[in-house]
Amino acid sequence: MCVLSEQEQAKEGRALFGRVDPGARAVVIAGVILVLVLTSVLPWVGDAAGWQVLTGQADPALHVGLLPRLFSINSTIVGVAIGALALATRRWAIAWVAALAGVVVSFEGVIAIWSRQTVPNAGPGIGLLLAVLCMVVLAVQWLKVVWSRD
Repeated sequence: MCVLSEQEQAKEGRALFGRVDPGARAVVIAGVILVLVLTSVLPWVGDAAGWQVLTGQADPALHVGLLPRLFSINSTIVGVAIGALALATRRWAIAWVAALAGVVVSFEGVIAIWSRQTVPNAGPGIGLLLAVLCMVVLAVQWLKVVWSRD
């Protein structure tokens, strides 16, 4: 029989407090992150792919603007980088950052879609729409993970 000292129990409690267990949601989150990465090859604005919007290499005639570019940068940072980091480390604080930042970036994406619908030449492409949907799903999944923690 193993008996832990009070210090060991406190240490175990702190270690457990800082962790989350996404369970089956981890597979969903990983799959959505993969789809988010794959949206970078789909058209976001006119014929410009997501990676072109991200890197600023889209055709200047499309007048991509700030909002789609800002969404592409933030969805890459929050959706891919922070999401993968939270999934790999399973740290509660990082999962909260992924959840809350995911909500903000989701709204940013909706505004980016709206901004493309108000210009006459090139509307939002399927890649932009799918990327926003991915960010919404990621935000909801991370919120469920952090709220379900005991």
